[in-house]
Amino acid sequence: MDSQPSRHSTQWSTRAERPGEVQDHDAVRAINIAAFPTPDEANLVDALRADPDAWIEGLSMLSLADDGTPVGHALLTRCTVGGQPALALAPCAVDPAHQRRGAGAAAIRAVLDAARDRGENLVVVLGHADYYPRFGFAPGVWPRGNRPLRGARRGVHGAGVAPIAAHAARRDSVPGGLRRLSPGTAQRQVHQ
Repeated sequence: MDSQPSRHSTQWSTRAERPGEVQDHDAVRAINIAAFPTPDEANLVDALRADPDAWIEGLSMLSLADDGTPVGHALLTRCTVGGQPALALAPCAVDPAHQRRGAGAAAIRAVLDAARDRGENLVVVLGHADYYPRFGFAPGVWPRGNRPLRGARRGVHGAGVAPIAAHAARRDSVPGGLRRLSPGTAQRQVHQ
């Protein structure tokens, strides 16, 4: 897929990670290592890429600097919610030299657009409650004992973390394009 501007960004171009392209894999790994204090997220991406039940070609999105260098990354992988197929948004990362300038938002919007274009119905994210609503996510609560990721807790990646948020990828599938998950319906199966 060629580099093309995101529908939502005037500053950043976005494109899907190219299957089997070592340079793209290396760039995604480098972005995640630079953006987080440990290599855990980079290792997670590698593990998800190797899992054919989780990885979906075209849903690993890069945001590019003016010179075409990947500087941001957003990933959607297959999960289930209440026994139904859904997508999980994670990790999302931006090289620190390009943070707070829209590179992450461009990658997230582009990957959500790609999911919507594929006919996906639901995306969940474990992330900052103040950041993700701008993309259509609404905070929710995981039922007791049904956390999506072992070790997930308030404060993961900073204060103000929402335990779950949901975004309808197909605007016509849920009135208003948003859905708040009710207790007992959200359960993530983590692929290892």
